[in-house]
Amino acid sequence: MIRRDARSEALAQLAWQLEAGADEAIAEAPVDRYAAGRVPAPAAAPAEAPSRTAAPLLTAGDAAATAREAAAAAADLPALRAALERFEGCALKSTATNLVFGDGNPAAPLMLIGEAPGRDEDREGLPFVGVSGRMLDVMLGHIGFDRTSAYITNILFWRPPGNRQPTSPEIAACLPFVERHIELVAPRVLVLLGGASAKTLLARAEGITKLRGRWFDYQSATMVAPIACLATFHPAYLLRQPAHKRYAWRDFLSAKAKINELS
Repeated sequence: MIRRDARSEALAQLAWQLEAGADEAIAEAPVDRYAAGRVPAPAAAPAEAPSRTAAPLLTAGDAAATAREAAAAAADLPALRAALERFEGCALKSTATNLVFGDGNPAAPLMLIGEAPGRDEDREGLPFVGVSGRMLDVMLGHIGFDRTSAYITNILFWRPPGNRQPTSPEIAACLPFVERHIELVAPRVLVLLGGASAKTLLARAEGITKLRGRWFDYQSATMVAPIACLATFHPAYLLRQPAHKRYAWRDFLSAKAKINELS
C-alpha cells in the first residue's frame, strides 16, 4: 500500500512531467516492429521509379523577410492573426496542433509576453491556460487585474515539441509578428515573462535574474514612441522555485504603480 505522502509526491512528479510535454510512456529499449511482425516492411521502390525532389524550405533570412512584410501589412489584430495562419516560415507550425495568438483585452493598459505555448495552450489555442497560466491569473489578481484588464501573448505562436527551448531561427521567424502585435495593442506597460522573452525583445545578453525588476524603454524600428517595459520571472519558473515568488510580487506591484503613473 502506498503511503499518502508518497502517493502525493508521485502524482506531483507525473503532473510536472505532463507540463513539461512528456505526455506518453515509452519503453527503455526501442522495439523493432518489423521484426515483431506487427507492421509489414515497406516494399522496395521500383528501380525505374522517378525520384522526387522535396520542396525547398525557406532559409532563415527569407523567413524573417517574409514575416516582416506580412506583419507590416496587417492593419489590425484579426489581420495579423490571418497573416500568421498563412505564414509558412516557422517549422513549428507543422508539429503544433493550434496557432496560439493571444488572449485578454487588447485595449487594456497592460500587455504580458511569455516564451512559448505548452501542451495545454497548444490544445486550446490560447496562451497561459495550463498550470503556469493559473499561476499568472493569481499573480494578476493580487494587483487587481485579470484577463479583462490585461492582454497576453508569447514570442512564439506555436508549441515547440516537448516544450523544448525555442531556437534562434524560430524566434527570428516570429519576431516581426510579435513586434507588430505590440504596436497594434499599444499598451502603456509591457511585462516580459521569462528570459527568452526578455532577452529577445530587449536585445540584451543578461539572464532573467539580472534583467528582472528593472525598467526599460521598448521600441521597435517602426514605433513612434517607446513603451515602459519590465522583465520578471516566468510563472512556470516560479512553480519550480516558489521562494522567488516574492520578487515577482514586487515586479507586479511595480507594473501596477507604473500604469497608475502613466494613466
